[in-house]
Amino acid sequence: MVDSGWDLIVVGAGSSGAALAVRSAERGKRVLLLEAGRDYRSAEMHEAWRSPNPIVALLHPTAAEGMVWAGLDSTRTEKQSPAPYWRGRGAGGSSSINGQIAIRPPMADFTDWAVPGWAPADVLPYFAKLEDDEVFGDQPYHGRGGPTPIYRTPQEEWGAVDTALHRAAIAAGHGWAPDVNAPDATGVSPYPINSRDGRRVSVNDAYLEPARELPNLSIRGDALVDKVLFEGSRAIGVRVISGGVATTELADTVVLSAGAIHSPSILLRSGVGPAGQLRSLDIDVRADLPVGLGLQDHPIAMIQLPLTEAAAIKTPGDRHTNVCVRFTSGPGAPEGDLMFVSMNQSVLAMAFANTGAGAGSYGVWLNHNHSRGEVSLTSADPDAQPLVHQRMLSDERDLPRLRAGVRALVELARSDETAPILGGSLERANEALFAALDNDSELDDHLLATVGDSQHGTSTCRMGDPAHADTVVDPDCRVLGLNGLRVIDASIFPSVPRANTNLAAIMAGELMADRLG
Repeated sequence: MVDSGWDLIVVGAGSSGAALAVRSAERGKRVLLLEAGRDYRSAEMHEAWRSPNPIVALLHPTAAEGMVWAGLDSTRTEKQSPAPYWRGRGAGGSSSINGQIAIRPPMADFTDWAVPGWAPADVLPYFAKLEDDEVFGDQPYHGRGGPTPIYRTPQEEWGAVDTALHRAAIAAGHGWAPDVNAPDATGVSPYPINSRDGRRVSVNDAYLEPARELPNLSIRGDALVDKVLFEGSRAIGVRVISGGVATTELADTVVLSAGAIHSPSILLRSGVGPAGQLRSLDIDVRADLPVGLGLQDHPIAMIQLPLTEAAAIKTPGDRHTNVCVRFTSGPGAPEGDLMFVSMNQSVLAMAFANTGAGAGSYGVWLNHNHSRGEVSLTSADPDAQPLVHQRMLSDERDLPRLRAGVRALVELARSDETAPILGGSLERANEALFAALDNDSELDDHLLATVGDSQHGTSTCRMGDPAHADTVVDPDCRVLGLNGLRVIDASIFPSVPRANTNLAAIMAGELMADRLG
C-alpha cells in the first residue's frame, strides 16, 4: 500500500471514468478524478450541446472550444489524408459531444470476446443498472431508475428520412424491432437516445452532478496526466500538469479511463508499450506490451439524398437521426454485421465538407469488422497529440461485406418508399459512387477513398488472456506485469462492439467499480 491521500485515482471523466469514480466514492473510497479538460457544472454546459441535433454545436462558432481535443486527427484508410477525429474533452468526455445514441451491443459480442467475467450474464445486470428506460424499463433485461435516461422519439415526430428508411427497409424484408436493446434484436428500430425532455444527458449530468457533494470524491479539471509514476513494478500515482505546473498525486490504485486514444498515449509516455517505439522516443521501457496496436471503429459509407423542401428539417434542433436497421450481410457473415442509419440532415457532409445543408443521407456501417489500426506517439510531450492510423478496410474480410452493404443501401435509396422525399437526382448527387457501383474493384477504391468512421474508437489496450500476444490488460483490467494500474474504458474492448460505444463504456465503469470493491 502507498501512503497517500487517495485510495483511487481515476484519469478521465468520460463515460467509464465518471461511472467508476462515483460508484467507488459511494462505497467509501477516497477518489480523485482527474480530467484533462474543463470541469464544469451541468448548468454550465453550452446549450448547443443540449440540442437533439449535434450539427447545432458543430456549426456554432464557439461551442466546440474546450469540449473537443484540438489537433487530434486520424487517417481513416491508407488512401486518405488525416482529418479531425472528434473526442470529447472536459467533464463528461465524449458523452457530452456525441450523437446521444444509447444502443447496447448485442450479447453475442460478449460471447465472442470469451473473456472470463465479461459474459452476457455478467454484463447484462450493469446495462440494466445504468439506465432508466421509459418504455421497456420493466422488462427483465432492462432497468428503470438508473442514472442514464433512455428515450425514443415517437414515430409521428420522426424526420422524413427516418420515415423513408423505415418504410424502405420494411419493404425490402427487414422486420420491425421496437427495442434494439432487447437481446438478439435485429431489423428496423427506433434509436434509443440518452436524453430527457429533448435535451442531452451526459455522464457529467447523470453521474457527476448528483455526486459532487460526496466528501471523499474530488473532481479536478484542467489536469493533464503526463504519465503514471512507479516504484519498481508498482504504480504509485501520476504526474499531473495544470497551468503549466507539474505536480504529483499518489494513490493505492491508478485507473486510466481516458479513452481509446488517450489511455494508450498515457501508457506509452509511462514506458508501457511496444519496446521499439518507446526506445525510438528515448522513453525507458517498463513493460513491453502491444499498447495502441488494436484500434477499431465502425467504417461508414453514405449516399447523399437531395431532399425536397418539405422533407428537409424545419428547425436546427430537429433530431438528425431516429432510425437504424441492424442486419446480416449474407450467409456465413457474423450476425448483425451491418447497420443502416438515417440522417435527416447529413452530419458528415456538414462536419467535414461544409456542404449538405439541405441534404439528408442514408448510411451503412460495418458493425463487425476485422481491420486493426494503431495509436502511436509522435513525442513524449503530453501536449502533443498521437498519430492515429485506423487502417479501416485493410483486412480482406471487410471490404466485400461493406461493398454488399453499400449496394443494398443504394437499392433502398432507389426504392419507391424513398422517392417521395427526393428533390433531385440521386445519380448527380452521388456521381463518384454510381460510377463505381457495378465494378467491385472500382467500388473498393471508392470506399477506401471516401469511407468515414463513426467516432466509436476501441481496443487500443485490449483485454484478454494474459498469455495471448495481443493482450494489454487481464480480465480484471490490470495492466500485465504491473501492480496497482488498471485501464477501464472502451480501449480494453477486445473488438469494437456491434453498436455505438457509449453505453458499453458506462457499463464497464459500473461493472469494474463493483469488482474493485
